[in-house]
This record gives sequence, structure tokens and C-alpha cells, in this order.
Amino acid sequence: MTTLTNVSARSFDSSAMPTVTMIGGGQLARMTHQAAIALGQRLRVLAERADDPAAQVTPDVVFGSHDDLTALRKAAVGSHAVTFDHEGVPTDLLEALIAEGVNVQPPPHALIFAQDKLAMRKKLAELGVPIPAFVPVESAADAIAFGAEHGFPFVLKAVRGGYDGRGVWMPADADETTRIVEDQLAHGVSLLAEAKVDLKRELSAMVARSPFGQAATWPVVETIQRNGQCAVVIAPAPELSDDRANEAETLALRLASELGVTGAMAVELFETRSGELLVNELAMRPHNSGHWGMDGACTGQFEQHLRAVLDYPLGSTRPLAPVTVMANILGAPEAPQMSMDERLHHLAARIPDAKVHLYGKGERPDRKIGHINILGDDVAETREKAERAAHWMSHAIWTDGWDPHHG
Repeated sequence: MTTLTNVSARSFDSSAMPTVTMIGGGQLARMTHQAAIALGQRLRVLAERADDPAAQVTPDVVFGSHDDLTALRKAAVGSHAVTFDHEGVPTDLLEALIAEGVNVQPPPHALIFAQDKLAMRKKLAELGVPIPAFVPVESAADAIAFGAEHGFPFVLKAVRGGYDGRGVWMPADADETTRIVEDQLAHGVSLLAEAKVDLKRELSAMVARSPFGQAATWPVVETIQRNGQCAVVIAPAPELSDDRANEAETLALRLASELGVTGAMAVELFETRSGELLVNELAMRPHNSGHWGMDGACTGQFEQHLRAVLDYPLGSTRPLAPVTVMANILGAPEAPQMSMDERLHHLAARIPDAKVHLYGKGERPDRKIGHINILGDDVAETREKAERAAHWMSHAIWTDGWDPHHG
């Protein structure tokens, strides 16, 4: 058993295969663990509970909170790199680890731009990157003035936290704006306002970068959102011109370099009806929009993230099929009586080419409990099959009305 006595965070056997510590025990850490096994590496996770998705599968778990320096130190001991399955770790704690010799990837000076939306917006504006119009909101008057200038509804966001549609509001008028802003500010939530973009669709450009400076992009994908969270990803994005795809990939590479990012990063983009690309969000970790690559790319994001944070040469991101569609398995309003295992049996019998990834999470409405990848040649057919499979796994209902007992 490892003891902390006289053990520095950097004391490890350099001849042994690496141990990587991932802060957070969610599904991203679980899938990173799968990639670590194939590479002969060990993934340690800092998890809060024994039933966290990653804690269920890795033998190397430290239990504790990501905002507790003692827990972070314990998780870091003997690891070759410390990385993240979410961006919630306070940067001052990461600076403390670095001062003690811990290899933190991505570094806190980059991570801040994924944690703080206002810092990100200001930095992107400084770099001349196209973004929606925005202002910090310190009073209801600030937000109302922004709405008057840019039109209602506009987008009001919590500067920190908030994902999958949480921490985002679209007030329709001055009264609603006042109510939301005053309530959030009273609860200590910092806010910013952004212009509502006339969207054609949402895209994501994923990149991975190593400390050495090597970087690789995957094909730009289209992401389809439902209720504010990602439901479907189509790789590559259909009917995206080569020029636009190159623009998005070049932008992702530039941001990774300029911000000093290491590991995987998703650059979430708006494609406007006029054809312009605007940066919406940054995520400095493996990301839902990259799950398709587990089965659809030569190197998926989880393996690539490990390669990058350990400064290995990066793997090929070449797609393995003309199209891959990822559909999230989102919890039904009411969990079906049929067990998940029985649903999996039926799916395997009916759609044997479905690649299923389940996260070991309990079923709750709209909760991401897994995803399905389907590789194919035709976008519409592949998407229909992936969505039909995912809906079956969450609802135990076939969207095309198929009944196994009357087949």
C-alpha cells in the first residue's frame, strides 16, 4: 500500500509503464481507463463515490473531492501526469500541485479559459477570434441595455459552472431579465450576456496537443442538441465545405497553441445562416462530441488524450468509415420495466453493428447513461439507425414500431 511518508509527487519508477491520475470519476474517466488498459498504462481516478462510473472499473481509486488539496495530493503521488474529466478544479490548488513537482496537464493557465466563460470571451476577443457579441453583467440594467441593443431574447450565462443547458437563460423581455439577473446575482452567480446567434447548426472541432507542441485534429462534426444537451453527433459534419472545415480545424489548432492547451480540447462552434463560424464554448478534456471516434477513428479521443498528456507522439485521427453517427442514450421520463441487460440483448439481435458504450449510471430523465456509435456510408440511414438504437436502449420502444414478438 502506498504511504505518503517521504514520497514526493514525482517519485515513480521511470522504467515502469505510466500511471495517469484523472480528477473526476465520471464516464469520461471510465472511457479513458479503457484506453489506458490497451496502452498498458494505469489510470488512477479521484472519485467522490464508489458507484461513480470510473470508480466501478479501475482498481486504483482515491476517494475525495476535487476542491480538497489533500485529496488532490494523495491522488497525484507517483503519477506521471495529472489530468481531468471535468474543468471544476480550482486553479490555485493546481498551482500548489505544480509547485510541488506534479505534472498537471492541461496547465491551469489554459484551464482557466474553460472554467471562466468571461475570461474565455475576453481572451478570444483579444486574439481576434470570431465570437458572439457579449458584455459582463453586474446589474439588471447592464443586461437590459444589452437586450435593447442586440434584441430580445438574448443569452444570459453563468460565468462559471453550467453545462448541458444549465446555467443558461434566454430572457424574452426586460421584466424577465430583471427577475433572473437579480436572483442569480443575489446567489453570488457572476453573469455575462451574449447575443443570440441566428444558427444554421452547431459544430465541434476537436484537437489534441502535447506539451512538445505536436497537435492533431479530427474531422469537424455536427452536434444536434435537445433540451440544451448534446443528443447526436454526425462525423464528419454533412455538407460542410472543405474551406469551412479547414477554417474550423485551423482555428482549433491555433487556439490550442495560443492558450497552451495539452490533451484533448473541443472547440464548440456556431455556424450562422450567413456561413460564418463563431466560437461558442471550449472544453479542455475529452468531450461528448468526440465519442464517435472510439469506434469511428483510427485513434479515439481517450487514447489521444493519454498520449498527449504523457507527451507521446499522437495517433492518426483518420476516419474508419464515410460517416459515423453517435447517439447519446438519454434517460427516459420513466425508466422502462425491461432491464438494461434485456434491452441490450434485443439491440444486439436487431442491430448487430451497433457499438454500445454504457456508463454504469442509474437511469434518470435526460441523464447521459451511455452512447451508441454506428458506422456507415449514408448519413440519413446511419443517423436513423443510431437514433433508433439509442431510443430503444433508453425507452425499450422501437421508434419504427417493430415488435420482436410479431417479427
